[in-house]
Amino acid sequence: MSYFPLTAEDRQAMLDVIGVEHFGLILQSIPASLRNPSIRIPESLSEYEIRTLFSQIAAENAHVGKMVSFLGAGAYEHYIPSVVNTIISRSEFYTAYTPYQPEASQGTLQALFEYQSMMCELTGMPVSNGSHYDGATALAEAALLSLNKTRRTKVLVTRSLHPELRKVLDTYLAKTGMESVEIPFLKDSSLDQNALREKLTVDVGAIIIQSPNFFGSVEDLSGIAELAHQNGSLFIMVSNPLSFGFYKTPVEWGADIACGEGQPLGIPLSFGGPWLGFLTTTRELMRQIPGRLVGLTKDSEGNRAFCLTLQAREQHIRRERANSNICTNQALCAIAAAVYLTCMGKQGIRQVAELNMENAYYLRDEIAKLTNFQVVTQASIFNEFAIRCPRPVSEINQFLLKKGILGGFDIASVFPEFQNAMLLCATETKSKEDLDRFVAALKESVDQ
Repeated sequence: MSYFPLTAEDRQAMLDVIGVEHFGLILQSIPASLRNPSIRIPESLSEYEIRTLFSQIAAENAHVGKMVSFLGAGAYEHYIPSVVNTIISRSEFYTAYTPYQPEASQGTLQALFEYQSMMCELTGMPVSNGSHYDGATALAEAALLSLNKTRRTKVLVTRSLHPELRKVLDTYLAKTGMESVEIPFLKDSSLDQNALREKLTVDVGAIIIQSPNFFGSVEDLSGIAELAHQNGSLFIMVSNPLSFGFYKTPVEWGADIACGEGQPLGIPLSFGGPWLGFLTTTRELMRQIPGRLVGLTKDSEGNRAFCLTLQAREQHIRRERANSNICTNQALCAIAAAVYLTCMGKQGIRQVAELNMENAYYLRDEIAKLTNFQVVTQASIFNEFAIRCPRPVSEINQFLLKKGILGGFDIASVFPEFQNAMLLCATETKSKEDLDRFVAALKESVDQ
């Protein structure tokens, strides 16, 4: 290195504090057995042997390619047209680095601009950023935006928000002097609007509601935006973006910010990531939007050009004045979403949404006919709903696994009061035979 951040005086000061004469003495405390450990590396394998070994290891995975899955809870199996992977695998996108030099990054910038444009169409909101790391990050950034904009210290969060999103939000708010306040839900897992009104005080900067919520219920958000705005608060709507193909969009509900997980838009499960956090907002909040924003402009010769704009991030201004400390985005995943949305089109998204709903409603109706199972989510749904089982969910899932079926999510692992409750998901990837097979297996898991 040509530059050392610590002077000799700095190093000596630290050594004096810990009472050591020189750095070498610190190393003497390392046990002799750890200084030069023997590294047991097996003999090298040929390329063929390595491919065979890894194929055998991979075959042990219980993935949706060889099992029928009814597991959702934030990670959804959808059909991804082959064109999506074909385009994002091109080296121009797949290996591209951050587009700080617009003259050399017009392709990437345009692709992200198209993603932003289509997310605006999908949500109805006028402004979108170039994406976040995931849905949880997008929500946390939306909450910070709201608190900074309103100069308040609390956000109201419905308890039916996905627990992982809530954890990330609370982590963001920790040590900031800001906090999230929980709004309880009713017995059917829908929002308790009376409790919302009671907790909506003058120090609340935003109301955060997920719809469809964690239990699959599609919330009635009538009057929420008006209630928030009367209090000087903002309304943040968290949602599955595919649900906008059928249900009301955030702009129709009067939301100020729409955000969530964009994984359903042409992005594979991939063992949990990388995924895509989307965030759209109103024009009034455009200058507070976190993350990266691509704009359309003209170059010195009057030609159409794309560039990063409104970059109020800590890379560009003083850290304490930055809207966000996130300095990048999930560009490749955002481009995948753009390709998916382009491929599907307005009617395609509508059809996918309807197929999700048809399968979920059919599955719920068939399970309701079973003697020992009770449907918990009675409200309108999109592609998920909760049921209560006569036996522990773990036991039922083990039985289903032997049948080549991935069962639902054990809700009690995050909501202890929902003992023996299972969250099920049915997307457009399920045939009627798959659904009937699952219902028969559920019945058999109890009758055995």
